[in-house]
Amino acid sequence: MIAVEETGPAGAPPVLMLHAGVADRRSWAPLVEHLGVQTRCIRYDGRGYGDTVYEAEDGWSPVADAVAVMDAMNVSSAIVVGNSMGGGTAIDLALAYPDRVSALVLISPAISGAPESELETTAAELDGDIDAADERDDLDAVNQLETHFWLDGPGHAGRVTGSPRELFLDMNARALSATDPGEPAELPDAWSQLERIAVPALFLAGSLDLRHFRTDASLAAASLDHGQYVELPDTAHVPQLESHELALRSIANFIAAR
Repeated sequence: MIAVEETGPAGAPPVLMLHAGVADRRSWAPLVEHLGVQTRCIRYDGRGYGDTVYEAEDGWSPVADAVAVMDAMNVSSAIVVGNSMGGGTAIDLALAYPDRVSALVLISPAISGAPESELETTAAELDGDIDAADERDDLDAVNQLETHFWLDGPGHAGRVTGSPRELFLDMNARALSATDPGEPAELPDAWSQLERIAVPALFLAGSLDLRHFRTDASLAAASLDHGQYVELPDTAHVPQLESHELALRSIANFIAAR
């Protein structure tokens, strides 16, 4: 059973929120608060995250899960907001079910088929440390290192403090210890199909995030007729969790204009 949380009046414009692979639905709380009561915000935990209960199976579909949530909430079409893994799913959803997506907000989206890119030196070293900790089955070390990698940004250890860091550690710890949901069904690469997306799309990426996320987001936005790109200073992969002012304002303005 997919854990779903809804805020805002039923008659308000619906916004579906898809979290990153190092988070869960709680990562959207600052954005939900910023959008206020004029927006119907629907956020849920994907399989392997948060409070969602599932049985492991191969061939399951994140896109089908998103559609199932929309159907259960009586949402025919929504603005879809996705972060990283969730951004990739949002794009796949828009390609597979264009009538279900009225606009896209994509924060450092993981776009399948995007050009491969080598990690910068600092990020590559940190990635190696994560792999080593994983081989030792030291999940606490993996969690701490991934918090540095994704929340702080490589080379900026300890940048984010307080409740955002505590929440990230809790969300990622739950994901690291979760039962493997199984191998999802393969979909055609999205990168080569981006021009099929006709709806307005806002791409965002943090200046402290991995370089390829910034590059991919910028190129993807430029490839769309109604795409725009905003680079967010002094933040990394999950800017909404930090209540990053430009991120929240850019997203709110984009949604209000729809």
